Amino acid sequence: MKRWWRGTFGLVAAVALGFALATLVIGVVAFESTHEALELQLDHRIAIETQALIDEGQDGYEGVAAAIRRREAASSTASLGYRLVDASNTPMAGTLDAMVPSKPGYVELLPYKAHGDERIAQSLTTLLPGGYRLLVAADRAAIDEMDNRFILLFLGAFGAMLLLGIGAAWLVAVVTRRRLARIDHTAAAIIAGDLSRRVPLTGTGDEFDGVATTLNLMLDRIAGLMENLRQISSDVAHDLRTPLTRLQNRLDEALRERDETLQRDAIEAAAAEAGELLEVFAALLRIAEVEGMAARAHFQTVNLSAVVADVAEAFQPSMESSGHLLVTRVASGVTMPGDRRLLQQMLTNLLDNAVQHTPQGTTVCIDLDHAGDRIRLSITDDGPGVGEAEAPELFNRFMRVDRSRSTPGHGLGLAMVAAIVAAHSGKAAIASRPGFGVHITV
Repeated sequence: MKRWWRGTFGLVAAVALGFALATLVIGVVAFESTHEALELQLDHRIAIETQALIDEGQDGYEGVAAAIRRREAASSTASLGYRLVDASNTPMAGTLDAMVPSKPGYVELLPYKAHGDERIAQSLTTLLPGGYRLLVAADRAAIDEMDNRFILLFLGAFGAMLLLGIGAAWLVAVVTRRRLARIDHTAAAIIAGDLSRRVPLTGTGDEFDGVATTLNLMLDRIAGLMENLRQISSDVAHDLRTPLTRLQNRLDEALRERDETLQRDAIEAAAAEAGELLEVFAALLRIAEVEGMAARAHFQTVNLSAVVADVAEAFQPSMESSGHLLVTRVASGVTMPGDRRLLQQMLTNLLDNAVQHTPQGTTVCIDLDHAGDRIRLSITDDGPGVGEAEAPELFNRFMRVDRSRSTPGHGLGLAMVAAIVAAHSGKAAIASRPGFGVHITV
């Protein structure tokens, strides 16, 4: 048997059943309390009437009998009945057609007859001097009628609550299944290969829209990774074809060469080509590792101001020797959660680019400050910059502008920067011309 209570309908139905049972318990308690209160009230009324008869008949049973006759003649005590008997059960007064109990005290259910009908009364028997017994009884019809009305009212409310609960369970199940069906259809389409499908939103901003938005963001992230993987495969195949071809040519040249010196030179050149390829693959693996967000598990609070100052100080000599001017405008006490080593590598890549791809006399500026509740880091220069068409592609792997292809590098520096910034939940953007720069916000 399926575990029905784990489904939407079963879960809501179980909750409704629980409320119904709680209502049942409350109803039983309320019924018992009300019933008991009515009986106590009737007992109190009987006791007061009994005491009034005894007080009126102070001269003995004859006075009590006279009081009973006066009440019955006046019909002033509706629903009350009286009977006075002696020690031998001989009636002395009262028209109540009931057997007087031999023991004094209350009787909750006393049978009696009225107009030929069998009825039930609540009574009090009191022992008087001389062995006489006084019975005062009140008909229980009012209590029974109240009990019946209460039971009918409660059963109606209980049934209505049960039906409403089942109806609500069915309605919630239908709505939930329809909303989940949209997610299921989207997932099925994605499994079939349509990676562009997204979970539709109703625009209500409810919990389902919240889940759908999160799933769509996840699907966007997966689609981006898939596109990134496709782009990497294409870039690797395209950009490594030339160095692999050179490596093959070097090795073929070494095999053909008879002169040992020339053969050794060819082998060393091939080894250099292989080393360069290994560097490229190592950089690609490092970028993939950073993009995998594994570094977040080791994040600590980092003094970014100190990191920027240290990297700037380390680059100062090389900047001066290459004819560049390094200017730093760093706010003190800027901290953030992150990986110090990755942040240092990010700054190193950006400053390396500035040194390699700008002419002498270029001024490189490092700016670090707070921008509201975010941190803004900029590395800019007043060099020749890049074309507007090239700027959006610079964070891609192996992307290099035409004039930079004569300088060392593989076009992976800014790709690593973008990966590090993303790992720190930030955004990197190319600064607008003139010059070139990268604006980072975390």
